[in-house]
Amino acid sequence: MGPSLPDLEQQRVRLYGELAGTGDFRRGSISATWRRCGKPNCACADPGHPGHGPRHLWTHSVAGRTEGRQLAAGPELEKVGREVAGYHRFKAIVGEIVELNEAICEARPVSPLAAEGPSAGAGAEKGGSSRTSGRSSRPS
Repeated sequence: MGPSLPDLEQQRVRLYGELAGTGDFRRGSISATWRRCGKPNCACADPGHPGHGPRHLWTHSVAGRTEGRQLAAGPELEKVGREVAGYHRFKAIVGEIVELNEAICEARPVSPLAAEGPSAGAGAEKGGSSRTSGRSSRPS
């Protein structure tokens, strides 16, 4: 048997607190790329040279399209990196909350009042109106 219902609810309260403390965040990812400039006399033309870079690019999806922005190395890159990491932490906490809520729903006992209602299960009769549905006549 797993944790008790009060323990699960206490874990949920803790996760809600973590969620409230996530701070600033933004979707997307940051990638570092190197490129060759194309000048034949440049060092990057050598096959063993990695190329110019790194160039840091933040990409994210907006309305189904990928948008990107080049980030300057230093404070801007660090700031956006923290915000993207904050988003990933936010998503992880939300996933934990969803799983925990499902466990709480399973652990919570069925209310006796719910068991007495007309939709209580196999023995219940089908509800609905007593009037039969028929084709209505069209106005002439």
